[in-house]
Amino acid sequence: MTTPADVNDVRDPELPGRLLTIERDALVPLLRARTDADFALPVPACPGWTVRDLLAHSSGALIRVVENRLEDGVFSPESNDRDIAERADWPHARVVDELERGMTEAGPVIARAGGALDGIALGEWVHAGDVRTALGEPGAYGGPALPAVLALLGTLTRERGHVPLHADLDDVDEPLKLGEVSGERPPGRFIGDAATLVRLYAGRAPGDGAGYELAGVEAAELNLFGG
Repeated sequence: MTTPADVNDVRDPELPGRLLTIERDALVPLLRARTDADFALPVPACPGWTVRDLLAHSSGALIRVVENRLEDGVFSPESNDRDIAERADWPHARVVDELERGMTEAGPVIARAGGALDGIALGEWVHAGDVRTALGEPGAYGGPALPAVLALLGTLTRERGHVPLHADLDDVDEPLKLGEVSGERPPGRFIGDAATLVRLYAGRAPGDGAGYELAGVEAAELNLFGG
């Protein structure tokens, strides 16, 4: 896996959709092979939610994008709870079907939004990692989508004026430059693997046995999702 250091200087409007497609093709078959009991498992990254709840939230969020239902307060905790409640009586298979539709159809809408919705694709990919963790599946916050994730991180952190960071990744040939480029703050430094870097930006704990170095910036400052 390689990602050139400055590949993210210009937004690629198709990138969020590609990320969703890659994750759809991996996650949906996994979910369809699971038992009903698996959907009731708790999700450690989202206290109070089960796998079913998280999937209902994810599918609801993507369908809102597809159908352009992005009213004030959308994606707030209250809005998320309503999306979950609206799907409470659905069979698990219907939730997975809607998730598949959302991951298929949201990409072109996100592409046309000029960057305003790019973070949703990253958030949905992170939630797929949350589901994998809850199910005990390998590959959470990693896998074949990582190059697209790193590229999207570059775009999002730059456009949001996020803390600057130079990342020397064990599994990427070139250093990765993330965050704002004003030069007002010296960049922090990360040394480790790509999946651990992504976990930090997602506000998730590093994986068991993950070894990394972080200097010039606190881990909490990297969290793109707050909280």
